[in-house]
Amino acid sequence: MCGITGVFAFTEKGQKALERLPAAVAALQHRGPDAGGVFSEGHIGLGHRRLSLIAPTAAANQPFSSEGGRYTLVFNGEIFNYKKLRKELEAKGVTFRSDSDTEVLLHLYARERQECLKKLTGFFSLAIYDAEEESLFLARDRYGEKPLLFYKDADKFLFGSELSALISLGVPRELDYTSLYQYLQLTYVPAPATMLKGVKKLLPGQSLYVRGSRVQENVWYRLPFDGEKAIHNPLTYTQQQAKLKHLLQQVVTDRLVADVPVGAFLSGGIDSSVVVALAAREVDKLKTFSVGFPDQPFFDETRYARLVADKYKTEHTELRLSNADLFNNLFGTLDSLSEPFADSSALAVYTLSKHVGQEMKAVLSGDGADELFGGYNKHLAEYRVLSGGAKVEAVKKMKFLWDVLPMSRNSFAGNKVRQLQRFATGAGLLPQDRYWLWATWQQEEDALALLTPESQAAVQNRLYRARKGRVLECVSRKHYDLNHVLCADWRLVLPNDMLTKIDLMGMANSLEIRSPYLDHRLVKFAFSLPASTKVEEGLQKKILRDTFRGLLPPELYRRPKQGFEIPLKAFLQTEGQGLANDYLSDAFIASQGIFDVQQVQRIRQLLNSDKAALVQTKAWMLLVFQYWWRRYMA
Repeated sequence: MCGITGVFAFTEKGQKALERLPAAVAALQHRGPDAGGVFSEGHIGLGHRRLSLIAPTAAANQPFSSEGGRYTLVFNGEIFNYKKLRKELEAKGVTFRSDSDTEVLLHLYARERQECLKKLTGFFSLAIYDAEEESLFLARDRYGEKPLLFYKDADKFLFGSELSALISLGVPRELDYTSLYQYLQLTYVPAPATMLKGVKKLLPGQSLYVRGSRVQENVWYRLPFDGEKAIHNPLTYTQQQAKLKHLLQQVVTDRLVADVPVGAFLSGGIDSSVVVALAAREVDKLKTFSVGFPDQPFFDETRYARLVADKYKTEHTELRLSNADLFNNLFGTLDSLSEPFADSSALAVYTLSKHVGQEMKAVLSGDGADELFGGYNKHLAEYRVLSGGAKVEAVKKMKFLWDVLPMSRNSFAGNKVRQLQRFATGAGLLPQDRYWLWATWQQEEDALALLTPESQAAVQNRLYRARKGRVLECVSRKHYDLNHVLCADWRLVLPNDMLTKIDLMGMANSLEIRSPYLDHRLVKFAFSLPASTKVEEGLQKKILRDTFRGLLPPELYRRPKQGFEIPLKAFLQTEGQGLANDYLSDAFIASQGIFDVQQVQRIRQLLNSDKAALVQTKAWMLLVFQYWWRRYMA
């Protein structure tokens, strides 16, 4: 696990960016504290920071060049099947000078070019310079587990694992107002956009080939989903369960590959509990870690995590957090964001990763299972809309009541009203509009109202519709069912929210977070299953629960989904209150000229009232953006 960055200059003027390369490497030091290096030759410069998990010796440090010096690689990620690939290469006469997956990858690319990516089991972002061709090849893994950002102008091509590296390399700091508009709806900026105009994220499953001053984009992997084929899957439910059991054990075992100990996050939900149950078969005294909020029982899942830890006799650690603990880690979290990212649970992931990173370099997680098997409440809601019936019609007809009752994410009753209100609103919409409503935190008109007229005018509506349309393409296909919603989540929510969160928060603390559910073999199988095996009335992730029911404490089987959240309202009204008074002050907002002063003033006032739950997410989005703005743009 590492951080990568680089410069490919087209002109003499562009070569000046090479002078900034050491600063870009330094900006990524948290991603790789074990070693760092720079390769520079003429118009090319590659930089690397290393977190050593496989072959932790100097012989595997990067940038890594081939024997004759033709190819040089910088690579962020892990190739779990590298030993098998190495044997195949050795049988063809290839000799190795290290025990690393890095060298295997480089030799494989030298022989097979882009086609080698299809043989890789793991996750990665990479850049390979070919001195003979004077070309640069870049690629990102299938699902976006590892980030890669880039920028091109007439003089140069720049890339890096995080926006901070590109800022260090001197990209223009010009705000993209269309991205800001999306951020105010989603809490993140979805790829390929970033918050800076001209800087892009490489899409999952995409590669770039740079030669001369031309950049060619290619798609090397597409999500293997055919809605009609999934409906007519030939396997019986029992056969589907048997295959899932075999596959998941295999991919968990693969992700334990390392030359250092690997632990596991254990939230108390089905997903991470299954991973721990399977990993405990392979690792004696597996170390597991969970986080809880003893002062806020609605957000605390540690009791369920403890049941699993006790069953499998893991060496379990509970990190029990107060508002003061969250505040103590607030600035560390915000400083790790070189692009605004306002999923508030990142604060808890950062705090947990900071603790775990002091004794481990790698952990397993349960990320991706919800998007594969239908684990979110919106998936159950979609199932109910598509099924119809008297209950659905009754909830829709009572929308007038849900609109006026108090809503909150901070209590059972308030959260239920919130869910009923969103369900009633979405149930009356077309699938595309319903998906966008349930994927966002505020509607388009509300996000637009937060901006000044000048900022609103800077939003490019055509560009916004194109970006939104790319996501909604999944829910526009024939034979629409719940699987199409999962396809859309795989394009939007998983890579841009969930995987961004665990990458940034883990790497901020030099911790690699690996999820077995993101193995491409398991993903292909899951998307071949009909929606009926995933969600039924009152039961989400049905096939996952049924397949592994015998491995889990019975309390977990019928337990409803609980999102991994923090008590945001309580935090913003206590230790975080001063932050709002500073970053959302009338003076700061007015001098900045981006947001409407009166709209922000209203949010700040409601935040200090009994209606804070209505604006807590809006306030957090603004606070995260403001902190970023002051640090990078002011």
